[in-house]
Amino acid sequence: MRPSLYFSAVNTMHAFLKPGSSGFIKKKEKPVSTETTKDSHIPWVEKYRPRQIDDVAYQDEVVNVLKKSLQGSDLPNLLFYGPPGTGKTSTILAAARELFGHDMYRSRVLELNSSDERGIEVIRNKVKKFAQISASAVRPDGKPCPPFKIIILDEADSMTLAAQTALRRTMEKESKTTRFCLICNYVSRIIDPITSRCAKFRFKPLTLEILLKRLQDICSKEQVVCKEDALQALIQVSEGDLRRAITLLQSVSRLKGEEQITKQDILEVAG
Repeated sequence: MRPSLYFSAVNTMHAFLKPGSSGFIKKKEKPVSTETTKDSHIPWVEKYRPRQIDDVAYQDEVVNVLKKSLQGSDLPNLLFYGPPGTGKTSTILAAARELFGHDMYRSRVLELNSSDERGIEVIRNKVKKFAQISASAVRPDGKPCPPFKIIILDEADSMTLAAQTALRRTMEKESKTTRFCLICNYVSRIIDPITSRCAKFRFKPLTLEILLKRLQDICSKEQVVCKEDALQALIQVSEGDLRRAITLLQSVSRLKGEEQITKQDILEVAG
């Protein structure tokens, strides 16, 4: 074929192609699910946090009292104390979800970590202002709902004495519109005027069987291959703290990929 005829044929072919097309057929790439991508970045601690009161493990006394309170759409001021990783925060969050539902949860619940925000200014600026907001007994759709808000103060035993004193005054003044839930490891660090205004519940350390079953369940759902002695080591280095154990399991899983997790892997990552 003469050069002039060749270029004429090429130009004719390009006239029928869409702009930007090279004329070659590309293999279609499989679309990546946004849900899968989003889900893979969720910390397992949050992903497997109990969503309902009935999902809370091994804290029967607390669960029974809260279920009765939820049936009457009421809640006392609460003080949860006990070892870390036993479900204290998860329990009150699950109760709040059942009380207010997904739509009203954000407007009715204030959660603060007192180890980061433990001074009197936080009580004055955040807690007091939120507590003073009125709460309707009717949802936007006309259905009834609890006429109060919930303020959750995690690691409350880190609060200064001045902050606890200011909190006690706020608890007194805003008792009609706000319920408080204080969460701590050491109840002895909370002043008496606060503890006397709360229903106190001690969270028991989780048994070895409960911890092992929970970790095995997560391994199954996440398709993680983990040897039995590796899970035992995980529980040991986490000192019974389920939250810490789950976080460590996710860290090791990311490092190992699809490979089996061994006891040595756990010990190396745990340091």
